[in-house]
Amino acid sequence: MRGETHTLQVNVGLLCNQACRHCHLEAGPTRREVMSRATMNDVIAYARRVRFEVIDITGGAPEMVPDIEYLIGELAPLTPRLMLRSNLTALGQEGRERLLELCVRQRVVIVSSFPATNPGQTDSQRGQGVWEQSIAMLRRLNEEGYGIEGSGLELDLVANPAGAFLPTSQQEAERKFKRDLERKFGIVFNHIYTFANMPLGRFRAWLEKSGNYRPYMEKLAQSFNPCTVSGLMCRTLVSVSWDGYLYDCDFNQAEGLPLGGEKIHVAMMPGLPEPGTPIAVGDHCYACTAGSGFT
Repeated sequence: MRGETHTLQVNVGLLCNQACRHCHLEAGPTRREVMSRATMNDVIAYARRVRFEVIDITGGAPEMVPDIEYLIGELAPLTPRLMLRSNLTALGQEGRERLLELCVRQRVVIVSSFPATNPGQTDSQRGQGVWEQSIAMLRRLNEEGYGIEGSGLELDLVANPAGAFLPTSQQEAERKFKRDLERKFGIVFNHIYTFANMPLGRFRAWLEKSGNYRPYMEKLAQSFNPCTVSGLMCRTLVSVSWDGYLYDCDFNQAEGLPLGGEKIHVAMMPGLPEPGTPIAVGDHCYACTAGSGFT
């Protein structure tokens, strides 16, 4: 059942400069689904009606969506915490300097995908050359003040396993990443979040092709941790797809499970989902409740 909703997640599209093996949305360079200015205005109007504690912009690669600067500029005054999820390489592309300046000016939290301090592991999951480009962008973010103590600019990392296994503990991963990145490259960041790969989209296709789907699902189910349920993000979050429809989470978007069981456009949503209303679930939800969970 849903609790008190305080977070709005906005998926601005499936266009991405990477085609990661673990992507539950099958985002990539050939996708054309991106949020229009009209839908952005519907999202902005909803954020004005409700005033969320957190607004989380995700994709695809949000940096590649036309009018992303407009969306960030309009949403920033409407929430105390605005987050932008980045794969680092898109943010580092030529012509994105103004976007980075806007993020600094609006104190946008940057949440960056960075699966490993090992270049081979990163490139095998995200594409050749991604690790080197990511290191360069992390350095640039540090130069702008991100991740630096006292700057007020938060830089967080997200790490997913390279295959069909569960991630290491968040605390252990944070110690290792902080030690390795600072010692080898002088890079600092605030926090790291480790999540199990979602058995959807491109990752599910890989699991099935490699014969790992059933063993992986069994592993997720056997690792069910009831302590994670109270903190699951779907209990406090409402997710908007690139075309403006509402879901309990980004994963339910991928699975086509709409909020409340019927498609509701953000323009028609008067307020927050009611506490106690059911949340759409499927077998993929085991990935959020395995081990330390996905909160």
